[in-house]
Amino acid sequence: MKVVIQRVKRASVTIEGQVQAAIEQGLLLLVGFGPDDELEDLLYTSRKIRDMRIFEDSAGKMNLSIRDIQGQILSVSQFTLYANSKKGNRPAFIGAAAPDVARILYEDFNRLLAQDLPVQTGVFGADMKVELVNDGPVTILLDSKNK
Repeated sequence: MKVVIQRVKRASVTIEGQVQAAIEQGLLLLVGFGPDDELEDLLYTSRKIRDMRIFEDSAGKMNLSIRDIQGQILSVSQFTLYANSKKGNRPAFIGAAAPDVARILYEDFNRLLAQDLPVQTGVFGADMKVELVNDGPVTILLDSKNK
């Protein structure tokens, strides 16, 4: 499981001209799944995201978690995180989980996060337009296979 974590002032997802989801201060998550991902990956990644101290405290140090600031999450499925561009000029996505498997993992992952945090989502498989104001900028790559 791979996640691009972006600390944001605000973020939104638009589908066919309509805003599907929008958040204020929090995290935009671009989430992709591999064929070997399972519950353990979801638990590890959701815990890391919940507890990661990447928001500034009163001294300006990254010392607060998303829970500490009572932030929001916008989670967007992103199979292209598994792109393989070693050969040729067109990326291959054979390293990504099959859509039916990835959909279930994505829904389960969002349910785990939503136990502690307000979570909004894009629509799995849809053509989405994602807008964000990155805060910092702070962007972190998280891979559940690199524990």
